[in-house]
Amino acid sequence: MQPSPRAHPDPSKPEHVVLRLHNDRGEISAAENRLLEALDKFAYAKASRFAVRLAVEEALTNAFRHGHRRLPRETPVTLDVTVGPEEVKISVEDQGPGFTPEAVPDPTLDENLDKPAGRGLMLMRAYMASIDYNAKGNRVTLVYRRPGA
Repeated sequence: MQPSPRAHPDPSKPEHVVLRLHNDRGEISAAENRLLEALDKFAYAKASRFAVRLAVEEALTNAFRHGHRRLPRETPVTLDVTVGPEEVKISVEDQGPGFTPEAVPDPTLDENLDKPAGRGLMLMRAYMASIDYNAKGNRVTLVYRRPGA
């Protein structure tokens, strides 16, 4: 009896993964590497890979540092990623009380240049096509579109 042929995944079908991450550098790095593999599958350029990874790193850092500030260290953050041929959609949701994005000071204003607050949000805005927050302010959804798409 011959083995049945293995089905090959559709190379145009988006990659989707949902992960519950703990504030552990190894877990976060593994999740980022999984994201980079999905970007490679769709042949995203090096600059796109940099932009998406930086935005995810900032979103996760904010979730753990700010959203989970008063929560037990083992409280997970949910990372939901869909990578397709033309677009990457990323949601990061923490279990904290949320925040009001408009209340974060603009780090480019003279009076805020020496303050670290807001730099991560500024970087995400610079690289993503869109950034949306849920009403509570504890989930950010980032969308990256392939240049020229």
